[in-house]
Amino acid sequence: MEKLVLLGGGPRVVTERLVLRAPKLSDWEAWAALRADSREFLVPWEPMWPSDPLSKVNFRARLRRYSKDAKDDLGQAFFIFNRETSDLIGGITVGNIRRGVAQTGTLGYWTGQRYTRQGYMYEALCGLLPVLFNDFGLRRVEAACLPSNIPSSRLLEKVGFFNEGLAREYLCINGVWHDHLLYAILNTDPISPR
Repeated sequence: MEKLVLLGGGPRVVTERLVLRAPKLSDWEAWAALRADSREFLVPWEPMWPSDPLSKVNFRARLRRYSKDAKDDLGQAFFIFNRETSDLIGGITVGNIRRGVAQTGTLGYWTGQRYTRQGYMYEALCGLLPVLFNDFGLRRVEAACLPSNIPSSRLLEKVGFFNEGLAREYLCINGVWHDHLLYAILNTDPISPR
């Protein structure tokens, strides 16, 4: 299957309330403002923030990394926007794409604090997974979350991911190595409530 490459224009995923598309430089102000407003909320769940995480220079570097990953077929990035207001809600990345016998990628996602508990990430993941399976040719999508991140665990299970166990010291979050719950969904699994 020919794979799509997302280099800025890329595929758009449209759901009832959302539009998912590739990040672009004009998103910097909205992204920086939402991340700044949500910093305390996001820090416990993310890698260590650099000293100047929200600068335009840092955002440009992020976009270059996203573009290189897309060009090298290692990852894809999507920003999530409200269809009616065009407000940025959060983002999803699919990274660590492994082709060949694996056809697997790993999800990462974040939501601005003011948009949590409104079903946006659920809707975004349910809309994006068929694209990852059908258009990008993945057969397995993985995700991991801290055991203490109950909302993230519940979200993944609600979407249709299966808990595959605990990985010890799996990721370095906010400067500390943490165990993570590992989740996966296959292209043959039903997406949405079980």
